[in-house]
Amino acid sequence: MNTTKQPFVPVLQRTAGQPEPIAANQGRAYTSLDVNGDAGTAAAVADALAQIASGEGQQVTDLIEHAAPGPIETKWGLGFRRYAECLEHIEVNGPQAPVGGLALPMRYTVMEVPSYSVVPSNAIWHDETRAADAAKLAKDERDNARRSLYFPQVMRDARRISDYHPGISPHSAQCMDKLGVALASCDSQCNNFYDSAEVRRVFYPEMEKLLLEFYPDATDALVYNHDVFDKDYEGDRTEDQDAKNPGVNANYANLVHNDLNDNSGRVRCRELLTRNLRNFGREQYCTEVEADEKMSRRFLSINLAKPMETVEQNPFVLCAWPSFADQPYINNYRVYDDRVGETTRFTYRPSHEWYWLPQQQPHEVSMLKCYDSVTNGTVSRWSFHSASIDHTAPADARCRKNVVVRSFVFF
Repeated sequence: MNTTKQPFVPVLQRTAGQPEPIAANQGRAYTSLDVNGDAGTAAAVADALAQIASGEGQQVTDLIEHAAPGPIETKWGLGFRRYAECLEHIEVNGPQAPVGGLALPMRYTVMEVPSYSVVPSNAIWHDETRAADAAKLAKDERDNARRSLYFPQVMRDARRISDYHPGISPHSAQCMDKLGVALASCDSQCNNFYDSAEVRRVFYPEMEKLLLEFYPDATDALVYNHDVFDKDYEGDRTEDQDAKNPGVNANYANLVHNDLNDNSGRVRCRELLTRNLRNFGREQYCTEVEADEKMSRRFLSINLAKPMETVEQNPFVLCAWPSFADQPYINNYRVYDDRVGETTRFTYRPSHEWYWLPQQQPHEVSMLKCYDSVTNGTVSRWSFHSASIDHTAPADARCRKNVVVRSFVFF
């Protein structure tokens, strides 16, 4: 008798009017391909290798690298291989930015097929019998970064959201529900954001309290992990998942993306509630019935980003839901040993409505929605985001130092 616990397989729930995602397996989660409790990880690695063999990714790479010098004409508009090229185009041709705004290059994928990232902890990297496969996957991971171009976009000051959406305060749940982005304030009592234990002990409860005040009708808020970003940090950057220590990131994710999607918002929530999987926060051990009940009502995932000091360079930028709600997302599969995460990427549109916080202060918290279980079109499902480079900043401007927490809010 097979007593292996069956994995949670969500039914794909698209927003009303949303195009089908660009995804593997007709959009089904990889848990639907589970074999002996592997959550579909073997199938995901096999699909990644099959896609490499198909040559689709290499065709995109070759198209970009073999194109004539200068801008590249795409079906979405002019794209540029280098930041400096795109910036030069902006300075001559626009677009023009409003008061408090800034026109700058943003990096988007140009590959309209699913992509795969096999995480460093995956056993394949240490399996000598699969060295050839690992080499192919490593090359494809490097090449994925080259299958993108810079496009001109306008950043609007998020503090001025009311100017663009009259009657909506950027510090309101209404703003989050409409745009998928919002602002909050927190004078944290956490003294050392490089100490993961202190962050969990002090900052997690502060963010949970903030979320429950932001959404007064919510019943629970769970902060479940965090990341620290500091390019100039000179201490130990090592990640240790077992010790609930995310390490310190030296790189900023400067490709337009979202952390979750229709499947992974629900799968990630279920993993936390029933298995406490990769949870740095309060332990969760719901039964399947209790998880069903909790997830039968509205729940959403929100990331909150707070600087440790005034942001001078590499600002965190956010895109509002209404400007891309009718656009298909492109899945990126992150393959672990015990789960397959799904993040999303997006292609460029000139109509994307971007926001930033120039000189973001340590008490200013950027909030972005990564998932909302409401699918009837009455609220935003998510936003997307990226790091960027402020070309107006002084040459000696300090790179962004901030902490980002991930959460689920339940109603």
